[in-house]
Amino acid sequence: MPTHKIAVLPGDGIGQEVTPEARKVLEVVGRATGQSFEFEPALIGGSAIDATGEPLPPATLALCERSDAILFGSVGGPKWDNLPQEKKPERGLLGLRKELDLYANLRPATCFPMLIDASPLKREVVEGTDIMVIRELTGGLYFGEPRGREDFADGGTRAINTMAYTSREIERVARAAFDVAMKRKKRLASVDKANVLVVSQLWREVVTRVAKDYPQVQLEHVLVDNCAMALVHKPTHFDTIVTENTFGDILSDEAAILAGSMGMLPSASLGGRVALYEPVHGTAPDIAGQGVANPIAAILSAGMLLRYSFNKGADADRIDAAVLRVLEQGHRTRDIHAAGHKLVGTKDMGDLIAGEVERSYS
Repeated sequence: MPTHKIAVLPGDGIGQEVTPEARKVLEVVGRATGQSFEFEPALIGGSAIDATGEPLPPATLALCERSDAILFGSVGGPKWDNLPQEKKPERGLLGLRKELDLYANLRPATCFPMLIDASPLKREVVEGTDIMVIRELTGGLYFGEPRGREDFADGGTRAINTMAYTSREIERVARAAFDVAMKRKKRLASVDKANVLVVSQLWREVVTRVAKDYPQVQLEHVLVDNCAMALVHKPTHFDTIVTENTFGDILSDEAAILAGSMGMLPSASLGGRVALYEPVHGTAPDIAGQGVANPIAAILSAGMLLRYSFNKGADADRIDAAVLRVLEQGHRTRDIHAAGHKLVGTKDMGDLIAGEVERSYS
């Protein structure tokens, strides 16, 4: 059986705490199935800046390029807030996405039945929510040119970002979204701002054209402001959503809150030969180092890694089921804790889930 090489990039803040728990679960799967996983750690983000002066050191990029998958934590924190834009920790992740051509970001937002009361929305609104947001990841405002700042003689300043997309960039993420929709409920909402933006008009044209190759999928076009409202008014209306980079960043975070905590939600960034898997949450500097962060999003990201990079859907299902069993047993980390449940820390939650995964193979 071949060895699967996994680059492990914990990054900063709670990324350094939750990533080892995801690795722990993968190691359990490896022992139970005989699959060989080789883990190699590397620096990225703020920790890389402290050690090398760069948010994405060449050695880290080289490791990722020769790996079969990337398990990622999170980057950033107040320590590095005053650095120039191109040197901030977040540029490490953006650079990795660009260099590896990771153009399709899959973010599931599922409201677990036992966590409905942790959602800020009413039970009757959020119950049954199961959404997959597919965000274009390498174009749009975050990468468009020209970009930058210019100072005027009168003391004023002008800042520029450019939202730009080619038809090829739109088509490839649209096809990825239709493929995902085909495996779900065959409903796809394409989100844009075609009533104002020329870029969105092209987006809508291309998505409409691609839809002809997927006659089984019901396509609807939704303006981004309407989508933002509908996500909190009637989230069950949506199944699969595809949108451009900036809209996707905002809407996927909004969808994440439906589940009660961003600590519950994984993601996968696909496109190139090597895919990247990361929890949706950030570095959470307010709780970093306390051992209280929720590792479930990182662990579910490891499940997505097995599913999408190694075609091990059955093993991924075991991880998903183990998470549900631990939650059904009443174990909760601080972000999802409520009266009557058992409060556990990061490592204990990882141990509980790893134990359930191990038992599932016996």
